[in-house]
Amino acid sequence: MSRRELMRFLFDWQHVSAATRLSGPDALLATLEQLEGFEAAAGAWEAEILPARIGDYAPGWLDHLCRAGRIGWSRLRAGSGGGSGPLRSTPIVLLPRRSLAVWTSIAASDDAQPVLLSSRAQAVADALQAQGALFFDELLGATRLLRVELENALGELVAAGRVSADSFAGLRALLLPAARRDGGRHRRLRRHQLNGIEDAGRWSLSRSHGAAAADGEAIEHIARALLCRYGVVFWKLLEREAPWLPPWRELLRVYRRLEARGEIRGGRFVEGLVGEQFALPEAIAPLRAVRRRPDDGERVCLSGADPLNLVGTVLAGDKVPALTASRVLYRDGMPVAALVGARCVALIEADAADAALDLQALRRHAAPPSADRPPTRRGDGGPAAHPAP
Repeated sequence: MSRRELMRFLFDWQHVSAATRLSGPDALLATLEQLEGFEAAAGAWEAEILPARIGDYAPGWLDHLCRAGRIGWSRLRAGSGGGSGPLRSTPIVLLPRRSLAVWTSIAASDDAQPVLLSSRAQAVADALQAQGALFFDELLGATRLLRVELENALGELVAAGRVSADSFAGLRALLLPAARRDGGRHRRLRRHQLNGIEDAGRWSLSRSHGAAAADGEAIEHIARALLCRYGVVFWKLLEREAPWLPPWRELLRVYRRLEARGEIRGGRFVEGLVGEQFALPEAIAPLRAVRRRPDDGERVCLSGADPLNLVGTVLAGDKVPALTASRVLYRDGMPVAALVGARCVALIEADAADAALDLQALRRHAAPPSADRPPTRRGDGGPAAHPAP
């Protein structure tokens, strides 16, 4: 199959095409299991990634799974910038709690430099270290910080990968701009609504696991999770994954072993790519079906933070930044336009009718300032257009 056909398969496999999009609370756990270990900006999960796959997604569903102990969220490894970056762009994973130790062991790094914390964030970390998991009100009493100071300290600790909470509600509340968190009207409403920071459950220090725990079983778990995510895997497809994942040579040994046991299939599933490819047995029939399916003009618009933003990796062209506000628009699996910064960029030449529909599709998913600008083309001062493969 071509790379364009691969994208159509992946849209179905990950339920972002219109015909395969899921609905209802039961779909959330299956979606999160498919996205296990994918690292995306904290602000992208509920704004972009989950609604793209579950048409009627409601935040309470995620809170329920977290409180029930089925799902946990965390930053697995702090970057070189520590906790100083914006919380909305902090890379977060959503994981089944039973798998948290596996992914943490993979992400652990012996040479990671300790993050320097502010005095208030350190006071919160010290309180959690001394007293164990604490509710927000208990942290207020233990640290004697003002409410806004405690919220900012927790945000710093989340960005540094040092703390997590029982529910996603705590992170959701911290993602609100400070002006909205502290506004009088929002403060009055917060007393009568759930999903505020008081509803996050307990805050606790993130557990760490030594790198030695990343044994063969852990690497096999990661390899199987990637197969579940994409249905078919090859080294180029994994460029968008977290940089702390096992290198392809280690995953390749696992995939060869699984193929020898008859659990997965090896072959040449996608044309024009170097290296070995492997697929789940249940993905073979859908892969073949996509090749026989005629084009129907379906447009799929995804955030740059989505795992299916594959422009510049599997697909030709300059990469669309893996940012929540970026957008890439596909038509019949071909990337045709993108929103990069404040500009709509045409990725292929299109007639006037298709270009207008492409712009309309981007506008539906873009902030108003970005949507007001027409697509730029080669010679307009914007990024050059690139043909899809």
